[in-house]
Amino acid sequence: MAGFSFLEKKMAIILEEEVFHHLDEILKKYNEMGHLLGDPKVISNRGEFQRVAKEQAELVPIVEKYDYYKKILKRINEAEEIISDSSSDSDIRELAEEEKNSLEKELEDLEKEIKLLLLPKDPRDKKNIIMEIRAGAGGDEACLFAAELFRMYARYAEKNRWKVDILNSNFTGLGGLKEIIFSLEGKGIYSKLKFESGVHRVQRVPATEASGRIHTSTVTVAVLPEAEEVDISIDPKEIRIDTFCASGPGGQGVNTTYSAVRIIHIPTGMIVSCQDERSQIKNKDKAMRVLRTRLLEKKEEEERAKRAQERRGQVGSGDRSEKIRTYNFPQNRVTDHRIGLTLHRLESVLEGDMDELFDTLVTADNAERLKGL
Repeated sequence: MAGFSFLEKKMAIILEEEVFHHLDEILKKYNEMGHLLGDPKVISNRGEFQRVAKEQAELVPIVEKYDYYKKILKRINEAEEIISDSSSDSDIRELAEEEKNSLEKELEDLEKEIKLLLLPKDPRDKKNIIMEIRAGAGGDEACLFAAELFRMYARYAEKNRWKVDILNSNFTGLGGLKEIIFSLEGKGIYSKLKFESGVHRVQRVPATEASGRIHTSTVTVAVLPEAEEVDISIDPKEIRIDTFCASGPGGQGVNTTYSAVRIIHIPTGMIVSCQDERSQIKNKDKAMRVLRTRLLEKKEEEERAKRAQERRGQVGSGDRSEKIRTYNFPQNRVTDHRIGLTLHRLESVLEGDMDELFDTLVTADNAERLKGL
């Protein structure tokens, strides 16, 4: 650390040296972009100007926090000089001591904020998602709870003004769901819901249970960032498209027209069906959205297989032992087993009041990532 000023040395002790250097690099990059935005060549190139301006704007929060951090550190240094000066009035030294303690607490909070800003952004956080909910162990009761989970996410989406589009569904005669696949479109959806993948367990007395015995059932949820055509290309020669009559609850067109679509991706054997729309063209479009998303997820899963098999590890087989969350009706509680959070307000959670749950999951994830920063 030769050549560093006293202030810089002190900063490097408080903020780890690597973080300190990284912040300086960001500040340098920010200033370089400021110069570029004043360059006539860049100004005359609309696309380049917008790109640089956007990139610089993304650095503003870090630069502002870093600048304030240095100012606080300077004030602490000034307070320490007063405290160590024996010629200073005792009251002044006492005030300086109080200010120093207050500033050090503020500095500690700032350090956490800076580190959070430095965490790598997940490029998928801004993507729309496709969610897949399937009944696991538990028969009809699992299907009924799958329908309740879908309603819960739909209510949460409604509160956030997100668009819900059902891509495929398989209802039971009792109003439950064997499976439902739907998309969610809106701002920051994946960043909020990416932790929902896994096995959700429900404990309650089914309406059909005469003895009042509590049953345990499971539902699996998969959250996939939606793939766009630019993310993955599908060769038309590698797919087979079949049409068939839609099945399910009544309505005109059911079992009378070949509107339902089944797409088979020959190289992987992946099959996607869609029958919710009356139009064959719309069903084909929705099925292709699901296929693209699943193929992208498969590709990404293979790339990260050595580090973590994300979707396979999260969704599992639907067995009761592979749970991430429990919804216990007799005790009116929801427990997330990954973070040890228990909320005794099951009804409001099922009505879509899930912000506390999601915020705690994000905070816990950030804390884990900070350990490796």
